[in-house]
Amino acid sequence: MTTNKSVLAWIEEMKNLVNPDSVVFIDGSEAQLEALRAQAVKTGEMIKLNEEKLPGCYLHRTAVNDVARVEGRTFICAKTKEAAGPTNNWMDPAEAYKMLYDIAKGSYAGRTMYVIPYSMGPVGSEFSKIGIELTDSIYVVLNMAIMTRVGEDVFKALGDSEDWIKGLHCKCNIEEENRYICHFPEDNTIISVNSGYGGNVLLGKKCFALRIASFLGKNEGWMAEHMLILGLENPKGEIKYIAAAFPSACGKTNLAMLIPPEKYRKMGYKVWCVGDDIAWMRIGEDGRLWAVNPENGFFGVAPGTNVKSNPNALSSTQSGTIFTNVVHNLDENTVWWEGLDKNPPKNALNWKGEKWDCEGGEKGAHPNSRFTAPAKNCPCISSEFDSSKGVPISAIVFGGRRAKAAPLVYQSRDWQHGVFVGSVMASETTAAATGAVGVVRHDPMAMIPFCGYHMGEYFAHWLEMGKKLGDKAPKIFNVNWFRLDDEGNFMWPGFGDNMRVLNWILDRCEGKADAVETPIGYVPAADGIDLEGLDVSKETLAELLNVDKEIWSAEAADIEEFFKKFGDKLPKELSAELCELKARLK
Repeated sequence: MTTNKSVLAWIEEMKNLVNPDSVVFIDGSEAQLEALRAQAVKTGEMIKLNEEKLPGCYLHRTAVNDVARVEGRTFICAKTKEAAGPTNNWMDPAEAYKMLYDIAKGSYAGRTMYVIPYSMGPVGSEFSKIGIELTDSIYVVLNMAIMTRVGEDVFKALGDSEDWIKGLHCKCNIEEENRYICHFPEDNTIISVNSGYGGNVLLGKKCFALRIASFLGKNEGWMAEHMLILGLENPKGEIKYIAAAFPSACGKTNLAMLIPPEKYRKMGYKVWCVGDDIAWMRIGEDGRLWAVNPENGFFGVAPGTNVKSNPNALSSTQSGTIFTNVVHNLDENTVWWEGLDKNPPKNALNWKGEKWDCEGGEKGAHPNSRFTAPAKNCPCISSEFDSSKGVPISAIVFGGRRAKAAPLVYQSRDWQHGVFVGSVMASETTAAATGAVGVVRHDPMAMIPFCGYHMGEYFAHWLEMGKKLGDKAPKIFNVNWFRLDDEGNFMWPGFGDNMRVLNWILDRCEGKADAVETPIGYVPAADGIDLEGLDVSKETLAELLNVDKEIWSAEAADIEEFFKKFGDKLPKELSAELCELKARLK
C-alpha cells in the first residue's frame, strides 16, 4: 500500500517489538471493514444489532476497569518538565519509551497487527495531517474508520513525506496499574498501552487532534482547539460561522446540533453542524480565521441523549454506529440507556453483560457509555463538512456552568481581552459529577486536559494569532446558559432558545446590535435579546445580564491565584488585563 521509507521502517521496528502473528494494512474498503466486523462478531468482541431497526450497528463492551479517559495516566513526554507545563503530567521521554516498550514487548503474540493510515481533516487539504496507528484491536480499526478518513487515499496523499504522526496501541492485558497514554510532541509520537476504551485508544481523537496538534499549531502558526463549529443561516440564506469551547456537561454537542425554536424555523433560520468537538483553525489568504473539523464522526456520550435533548445526535446513531457499554435489549436486539426514553427493556443485559432489571435501582448503561456515529448521518450536517478550505469564523464563544458569576452573554473588549476571558474560563461541578456542588474548576479555553505543552505559552500563541489577524480577528464572547435564581432554578430555558443569544452575537459581529459596557465586557442592551414567545420577563433578562461587582471582585482574587500556576510564562498582557479588571470593579 505504500513505499514510504519512514513508514515502512517504523512498522518494521514496531513489528520486532510487539511480535504479531500477521500484519494487515487497512485499505478503507467496505469489503475489508465488513470482513473485520464479521470477525469481531465471531470472536464476541462485538454484537451485531437488529439490522432492520439499527442497520449496520454493533454493540461492544469494554473491560469493567477500562471505561473512561484516565487523566492520571496521561503524560506529555517533552524534553523538560517545564516544557510540559504545570497542567500536564510529565515523564522524561527516554524513561517513558523504555517503560512503554518493556510493557508492549511481545504483546501482539498470537494477534494481528492492523496498520491504519488515517487523515485528520479532508484528505489532501492544507489543514489536514496524517497519522498511522498500529493496533491489535478490531474495535479500534472500526471506530477509527468512523472517526477519521482511513485508507489507501491517505498513503497516496502522504507520498514519501516524513510529516506524519506515529501511533502505537497495545491492548496488552488491560491492566489498570500498567495503563499509560503517552504523547511525545517533539517526536510526533503517541503510545497507548493496556486500554481498550475509545478515549484512550482512538489515537486520532484527543491524543493527536488536540495534544499533539496544539503543539504543532504553536510551531507552525495555526490553532488546534477543543471547539464545536456551527453555521447559522438567516432567512436571506447567509451563513455565518461560530467556534465555541465548553468544558464537559455544558451542552457542547446540543449547541453544535441546535434546532432553532419554531418561530425562527418558520422565518427560515437554520443551524448547520460542521463539528461537535474539535476545530483546527488557520489564517486564510483573505486574512480571516478559517476552521475545519479534523474528525469524520461523533464520539458522543449516550446517557441523556434523546429525542428532546438532542434529536440530531440521536438520528446520527440510527445506522453504521458502534455503541459501547450501553444496555442490550435482548427482545429486540437493540440498545437502550438512561435518559433515552421512559421504557427500559424488561429482558436485558447491562453494560457489563449481566442480566439487568430496571427495577433494581442500578444503572443499566455506564454513565460514560458512548456511540461512535458517522457525521454524515447527522440531519443538520453542513454542506461544508468536507470542504478542504474550511469555513470563515465570525465569532469565538467561551462558556461554562456558573450559578451567579457570569451573565447570560458578554463580549470581550478586543482580542487581547478575549484571550483573557478564555484563560479565566471556569465551570462549577454538578452533583451528578462529584457530589460536591458548585466547586469552581478552572479550564482555560476548555483545554486543561488537552493542551500538549506549557499553557502559559499556549496563551501567548493565542495573543500572537490575534496580532496576525489584526482587525480581521473574530469577535470573542462568553456565554452562561446555567444562571440560577435564588431558589436554585435555571433562569434561561437553554437548548434551542440559545439561538436567540447566538443571533445577538452575530449581530454584534456585524455592528448591528447595541451593547452596554460593564466592568467585565459588553452585555446586550435591555431589548437586545429577543424574548418573544419565551416565558422570560424583561426583569429576569436584566438579572441574567447583571454583573455583580462583589462576586466579580472575589472572582478576580481567584483568577490571580490561578494565574500564579503559570509563573513567568504567563503573558504580561494577561496580568495587565487582570489589573484593569480590578480597577474597573473599583
